[in-house]
Amino acid sequence: MSIKIAKFGGTSLATAQQFRKVAEILLSDNERIIVVPSAPGKRFDGDIKVTDMLIECYGMAITGDDFKKKIDDITQRFNDIKNELGIKVDIDSEMKTISEDMRNGASEAYVKSRGEFLSGKMLSALLGWKFVDPATVIVFKNSTTLDSVATYQNIKSECKDQKTVLPGYFGADGDGEIVTFSRGGSDITGALAAAAMDADVYENWTDVSGFYMADPRIVENVRHIEELSYEELRELSYMGAGVLHENAIFPVREKGIPINIKNTNKPQDEGTYIVPFSKLKKHELSITGVAGKRDFSIINIKKTSMNSELGFARRILSVLENHKISLEHMPTGIDTLSVVISNEFLKDKEDDVIRDIKKAINPDMIEIIPDLTLIATCGHGMVHHLGTAAKLFAALYENDINVRMIDQGSSELNIIVGIENDDYEKAVKAIYHQFVQ
Repeated sequence: MSIKIAKFGGTSLATAQQFRKVAEILLSDNERIIVVPSAPGKRFDGDIKVTDMLIECYGMAITGDDFKKKIDDITQRFNDIKNELGIKVDIDSEMKTISEDMRNGASEAYVKSRGEFLSGKMLSALLGWKFVDPATVIVFKNSTTLDSVATYQNIKSECKDQKTVLPGYFGADGDGEIVTFSRGGSDITGALAAAAMDADVYENWTDVSGFYMADPRIVENVRHIEELSYEELRELSYMGAGVLHENAIFPVREKGIPINIKNTNKPQDEGTYIVPFSKLKKHELSITGVAGKRDFSIINIKKTSMNSELGFARRILSVLENHKISLEHMPTGIDTLSVVISNEFLKDKEDDVIRDIKKAINPDMIEIIPDLTLIATCGHGMVHHLGTAAKLFAALYENDINVRMIDQGSSELNIIVGIENDDYEKAVKAIYHQFVQ
């Protein structure tokens, strides 16, 4: 028998009706042996995700504010689902424990993880499947490093004999302290379960039928992507195509397990398959997709003969490291170097960073260009089609879009351009229509 691991996102578990859809999908295929649920997401535009409610609650707890009303809102949210489903889960008792733990100084990671924990409890009761607390099987060596060997062994041991609900997003370290992945990390839990069980496919269920060549909110009638490689997925996910956490590919890529992105609300749709490059079908187009992220800054540095100065780039990177700033890209020329940084990391640090860079390298010129968008045009086919770059820049030129930065990865899998934030949607449309006639 084939083995399938299924992960369901927050929108798939936002209401009792959505829980029923999930149960129907799981029970319709006996090959689905582990389900990884997220915390309930938004029920409608303007709604608040349960995880965000918990984070707000934690913030009130550490400042000494009364968080009872917020706890009551979260309790009611879960009770509404439970009561409509007619299942037996003592939500009131669970939320009372969470409240007491917060008053006793529970960590933020613990509080954030309770949405997935309770979602898993309810799904377990609905399905009649075994519930496994991720804190007992997902092992972290410390607050950032996963012990994948121990994690795989634990999952296989706990889940091999019975269909299992394994909540996503969190695990625990050697001291039993809760550790969470970054937001969207339930995708990673699902991938770990798939790798541990040597699954034939990892199904990731969400509210869209897979990936599209561009954001369908920007481009009308955009083409659906039937198949893409792990590498293409990582590039597009990182650059804003937020269907799947970009780090979720690592566990399954090691085992060559395909990922199938599926739509909970349209389970009959084929979705998108993510596969090893060696198994990728040939695309008819030279690009696979276009994606972008807003709000970056470029620090442009000029110094004559910097290429002959040993340690020049290292000293700049050391300044960023000292300020705990992550680097996105670093295009260079013979006398110029640019570093691209998310505005989030540079916030309130600009003057200090510029001062320290000047002190470290004594540049001829240094400037910051703020509020830029990075647009990635991605695809394995780019390297095999003549004129891909020419078509890309022609599309931007013909639409009066000024390019402030150009960067191409060594794999030639993508070309990244930096443009003004205001040109973001216009650029995505222009590039897409240039390649898709």
